[in-house]
Amino acid sequence: MSKPHSAAPAGPEPRFEPHPGAIAAKPVEPAPLVTDPRLRLFVYLLLMSAMFMATLDNQIVSTALPTIVGEFGKLELFGWVGSAYLLTTSTVMPLYGKLGDLFGRKYVIMAAIAIFTVGSLICGLAVSMETLIAARVLQALGGGGIMVSIFSINADLFAPRERARYQSYSSLVLMASGALGPVLGGTLSDLFGWRSIFLVNLPIGIAVLLGLGLLLPYRKPDRRPEIDYAGALLLAGAVASIVFWADSGQIFGSLIAWKSLGVVAFGILCAVGWVLVERRAPEPVVPLSLFAKPTISLLLIISIVSGAIGIGSVNYIALFLQTTTGLSPSMAGLLFIATTGGIAIGSIAAGRVIAKTGYYKPFSIASTALGVTSLGIFSFLHAGTPLVVLALVMLLQGFGIGIGQQVPVIGVQNAAAKRDVGAATGTVTLTRMGGAAIAISIYGAIVSSGLAHVSIALPDGVDFRELTPQILAALPEASQALVAQAYSDAFVPLFMTASGFMLIGLIAALFLPNIRLPRAEERPALKAETRAE
Repeated sequence: MSKPHSAAPAGPEPRFEPHPGAIAAKPVEPAPLVTDPRLRLFVYLLLMSAMFMATLDNQIVSTALPTIVGEFGKLELFGWVGSAYLLTTSTVMPLYGKLGDLFGRKYVIMAAIAIFTVGSLICGLAVSMETLIAARVLQALGGGGIMVSIFSINADLFAPRERARYQSYSSLVLMASGALGPVLGGTLSDLFGWRSIFLVNLPIGIAVLLGLGLLLPYRKPDRRPEIDYAGALLLAGAVASIVFWADSGQIFGSLIAWKSLGVVAFGILCAVGWVLVERRAPEPVVPLSLFAKPTISLLLIISIVSGAIGIGSVNYIALFLQTTTGLSPSMAGLLFIATTGGIAIGSIAAGRVIAKTGYYKPFSIASTALGVTSLGIFSFLHAGTPLVVLALVMLLQGFGIGIGQQVPVIGVQNAAAKRDVGAATGTVTLTRMGGAAIAISIYGAIVSSGLAHVSIALPDGVDFRELTPQILAALPEASQALVAQAYSDAFVPLFMTASGFMLIGLIAALFLPNIRLPRAEERPALKAETRAE
């Protein structure tokens, strides 16, 4: 069956999204960064190794933290080992995207990998909790640039449609790091000590650095680099304030404590100052013109929502499983195979279909609709729900996440000007992380509020909110049932709130323009048409 190029299809007419400034663009789209298919695949595998190393690191630390605290003490600093990494990573993401646009992506990603590798070495040699946290900040200064740079390089390696397929493989790497991280962290700590979880990054980082140095070409941008220092600092302050405020409930006791509100005020001032500076900067860190394009603005909303669900809800679903079913942490972890399996199936299937048809809007609509449905079902589940039912709902949720999680990146990269692809990629990655950080704080406040007025009499006056899964399993069945019901009731508003987040994403997806990603050979013709207009 032939594919029409000029006849209008039934219904709303799908259209290309020409890059801004296409009129002044060169007649021919730049060739792929690596033209040889086999070499391009090898470079892509090197990039995936770097992504796996960076994303695995935050997961692998979680199961080793009790051992680290046992050696160094300072339990009050426990949370900062992870929070310092998240805070710093989120802060530097937009800056790395812009640096890649200005100086070329090869040396920017190599610098990020080198910083991450050196930070891993210092983490492995840490002598106190304070030095470990400082080393984690250094590590994150590199880790924040690795993912943004990889997504940006993918835009140089692959045409938009082909990129959709490879983006699905990137999603599998993210999924694998999340699933394997806690297991590897515990295993390495038991066999070789906790320092090994950081030192294992050294051979990987060095190998990837050498491979990219030899095989990844350097494409020099055709523009004079001008670094927007003021914009970068103000944006970093605004982003850091959002992430820090998300953790302020634990640090200051409440999200509305006066110190927490001070963080919010500082973030607002930074955001206002950033907008004023970017309006006049010749090379803004994040061009404000990105937000003027409806497609990008809608995709950023979807990215925030996907972060709130795909990242922010995971720990709370695990808590729900352990407190309402009596499952051990390991058995609850096995249930997440349903979620990760759904993500894998959905991501690969969506990537292939988008690569074939060029349409991504239907997958965004389906993804958010499935999110609304699955989280709505979760709100009706009660203590004692059969595990088969839980697994099916988690499979549905995972499938919904999988078919939509690549849409914001490929959509924004297609809609942004070629010169701003790195900045746009950094922005969409940042919004996903920001959505996760804000959602985590909201979810925590909801659960805490739901449990605050519940009183359950337990042996020795133990507070049921402080029970570990092992102690909970040892309680009499009647006490277990009361605790399970209390948590089940507390999670109902959480799941309803999460479903509401997804409803916002669904509305944004419905308003997306009906855009078809062009094939590589269609880009020159598209630009010629745009110039003729």
